[in-house]
Amino acid sequence: MTRPTRGAPGGRRAAEKIALISLGCAKNLVDSEVMLGALKKAGFVFVSRAEDADVVIVNTCGFIGPARMEAEETLQTVLRLKEKDPRKKIVATGCYVERDRLGLQKKFPGVDAWTGVRSFDRIASIVQGRPVSGPDRTFLYSDASPRLVSTPGTWAYVKVSEGCSHRCGFCAIPLIKGPYVSRSLASIVREVSALAGLGVKEINLISHDTTSFGRDRGLRFGLVRLLERLVRVEGVAWVRFLYGYPGEITEPLLEIMAEPKICRYFDIPFQHSDPVLIRAMKRGSDGVRALRLLDRIRAKLPGASVRTSLIVGFPGEGRREFAGLRNFVRAARFDHLGVFTYSPERGTAAFDRPDNVGAEEKERRRGEIMDIQAGLSLERNKGYLGRQVEVLVESRETGDSSLWVGRGRFQAPEVDGVIRFDLPAGMTAPSSPIVRVEVASAGAYDLEGKLIT
Repeated sequence: MTRPTRGAPGGRRAAEKIALISLGCAKNLVDSEVMLGALKKAGFVFVSRAEDADVVIVNTCGFIGPARMEAEETLQTVLRLKEKDPRKKIVATGCYVERDRLGLQKKFPGVDAWTGVRSFDRIASIVQGRPVSGPDRTFLYSDASPRLVSTPGTWAYVKVSEGCSHRCGFCAIPLIKGPYVSRSLASIVREVSALAGLGVKEINLISHDTTSFGRDRGLRFGLVRLLERLVRVEGVAWVRFLYGYPGEITEPLLEIMAEPKICRYFDIPFQHSDPVLIRAMKRGSDGVRALRLLDRIRAKLPGASVRTSLIVGFPGEGRREFAGLRNFVRAARFDHLGVFTYSPERGTAAFDRPDNVGAEEKERRRGEIMDIQAGLSLERNKGYLGRQVEVLVESRETGDSSLWVGRGRFQAPEVDGVIRFDLPAGMTAPSSPIVRVEVASAGAYDLEGKLIT
């Protein structure tokens, strides 16, 4: 097995310096880490600034309009660097390339090489200009894949599957990534064991549909079976899974989540509450069902945290439907919440529906929901005042060397808040990757406190 590695890699080709810009979600980040591992194995060296690189790789996201805009702006930026130094090579990879390679090639003829989501493991050959024949499906890494982990040393992502077999009315992921394909249980356990050997304490399981893990392999309650195996891995302290479908939150899953190593954290994108819009979205759980599920989770697992994602401005969302969504958010009392504005995606079921909510109104509605959630989050966070919480240490606070930053079990990396804390007098660094912090102040998203020795 090729073990995951950390740190700034060395290499044999000092002249071939690579900068990789990873856009989009955590799943994209894992693909980027696999590319870094393959490039390190091939002897390349890495630099953090695109200005200093001989080769700049942009791993694009093509999920929704704003993500595509960010990808295009990034390509424009790195191509301006190439104008100053024509020897610089630009490589575009990832979801947006898979979705619309021809359109991007017309917009950005200065890009030297293009590859979608099928050849991440052969990025070294692509950079070197060697021909690569594309496989017939999306690349899914394994524990044998070289991987250069880029997240803080205490935690890492582990992707358990690729693609999606749901056909949500608004989502282009199945059109980009293809049908759902799970990794084997054994491969994931080997990778997690290797990460634990590097000192990783928190494992975050990710995919486009983590609660369906193993179904394509004929495995019943596959995520439950996986969690049962991972809690036995020595060295791992926290296990968290992200992105679950409401209908897949089963009793066996709730039971295994009572295990001490498993974070009582649920990432369940409900998308909306209105039953008519839910049917148009081709989702399975309206507001009434969602509230019942939340009651079941909280009764079974006291203290559980719930994150959701919502879409505002979906075709047909009028004032009544939006008012219902506001009421749903107040009633659900989510711990964490993110809001997307609807983006028409070619090839999806909703694409031909009239996009009847203007861009400014979508943003206004997004802001209104986030304002409601900010109040709920602040109220929730005030409940931690004076309490001691377990914190996974991440790093020093940027710009303030006296503070450190970490997260509680109720906070997922990169999408939720953090806990900032200072140290007792005479201590220069936390003595353990997991510490106890007494919370002294609370904001809408972040907490602050002092390390308890």
